Amino acid sequence: MKPIFSLQNKTAVVTGGAKGIGKSICEVFARQGARVYLLDIDEEGGEQTALGIRQAGGSAVFRKCNVAAHQEVGEVFQSIFSETGSLDILVNNAGVAHIGNAETTAEADMDRIYQANIKGVYNCLHFGLPLMKQSGGGAILNLASVASVVGISDRFAYSMSKGAVLAMAYSVAKDYLAHNIRCNAIGPGRVHTPFVDGYLRNTYPGREKEMFEKLAKTQPIGRMGEPEEIANLALYLCSDEAAFITGSFYPIDGGFITLNT
Repeated sequence: MKPIFSLQNKTAVVTGGAKGIGKSICEVFARQGARVYLLDIDEEGGEQTALGIRQAGGSAVFRKCNVAAHQEVGEVFQSIFSETGSLDILVNNAGVAHIGNAETTAEADMDRIYQANIKGVYNCLHFGLPLMKQSGGGAILNLASVASVVGISDRFAYSMSKGAVLAMAYSVAKDYLAHNIRCNAIGPGRVHTPFVDGYLRNTYPGREKEMFEKLAKTQPIGRMGEPEEIANLALYLCSDEAAFITGSFYPIDGGFITLNT
C-alpha cells in the first residue's frame, strides 16, 4: 500500500528554503520522498540546509535565486525542469517583513516589500505554471498570513503584500482547474523562527525572554507555532491526499483570527 502523504518521485521547489518555515518545509517534503529544490538568496544557509537533508537520507539541491529578479527566476526554473523533467510542487514561501503604518512606511520600504513578497510570487508562478502544465498538473501553495485577512497594527506594507499573495492563490486556482493544478494558501500566525529571535535581539536587548513571552501570548493558544507545524500542513495540502482541495485558505494561527475577534 502507498504510504500516506507520500511525495515519492515528485519534484518540489520551495522558495526561501534556507531557514525558518521554508527550511522545515524542505525537510518534511524530503522526508516524504520529494526531490527538493530549495531557492534562496542566502547561499551559506541554503547549502547547509540542503546538506543536512542529504545527510539525513533525503534529496535536496540548493539553487541561489533572488525571486524578485524575473529573468533569474526563469533561468533557475528551466534548469530544474531540464534536470528532473517535471515540476510537481511549488511552495511560494520567500518573503520579507516590515513594521510601520501608512505614514511611517517609506517608498523604498514599500518597493522592497512589493519586489520580494508580490513580484517574487508572480515570477515563480509565471515561470512555474507552464512547467507544471507540461508535468500533467501539480500543487501550488502560497504562504500568506493572518495579516492577509485581519488588521494588525503597524503592518501596512506587509499586510498589503500578504493580501496579494492570498488573492494570487485564488486566481491561479480558478484559472488552472482544467490543467489539474491545485493552488491553496495558508495563513500562519506568529511562528518561532530565526527572524523572531533576531527581531527581539535587535529591538529589545536584555529583554528578549520577557518580550518573547509577551509575543507568544498574543496567540490565544498561549504560544508561538513551530516551523515544522506549518510544514506539516504544507505537506498535506501538497500531497495527493488533498486532491479535492483547491482555492482554499487555511489559517494555522493558534486561534488568532477567530478567537481574538
